[in-house]
Amino acid sequence: MRAGRPAVLRGRASAAADMADAVGELYSSDAEDAVLVWNGVPVRLSYAHDLAALLDDLVPLLEEVRRPEFSETEVFWGSDTFSAEWRIVREGDSLRIRARWHSTLGNHESLLAERGDPVVPAQVFSREWAKLLRRIVTDIEAEAVELQDDDIFLRAKALLAA
Repeated sequence: MRAGRPAVLRGRASAAADMADAVGELYSSDAEDAVLVWNGVPVRLSYAHDLAALLDDLVPLLEEVRRPEFSETEVFWGSDTFSAEWRIVREGDSLRIRARWHSTLGNHESLLAERGDPVVPAQVFSREWAKLLRRIVTDIEAEAVELQDDDIFLRAKALLAA
């Protein structure tokens, strides 16, 4: 995962309904994308659109996979340009991700499906996604954005502190 350093639209978001809303306001659609590498295939994630839409599922997912008793879960990523169903299964200290790809920026769904299921050490999975959370949390704090609903934001900060 490459989090990049997307430019923040300074002063644009002094208040937001929640973390996802703040992300949509902080970054322009032209900002640098994050990049997820799936079995060698780079998949771009827009901060303003994809990551804003994924946050409400990403934070609970990371909380879940970090639990010692975690065995499996499913998540639906519902952005227009990053839409997929992932079934994540623990295999020892690793996670196998079985995906059904619906859409990606660049239309790489067929190639991603051909590459099969990645198996990633659970700690690496969490650490890589945490890079994105750290970038977002840092930018929200730097811009002093007041969140009406700060639940996901506080949970993201707790994940980063663990």
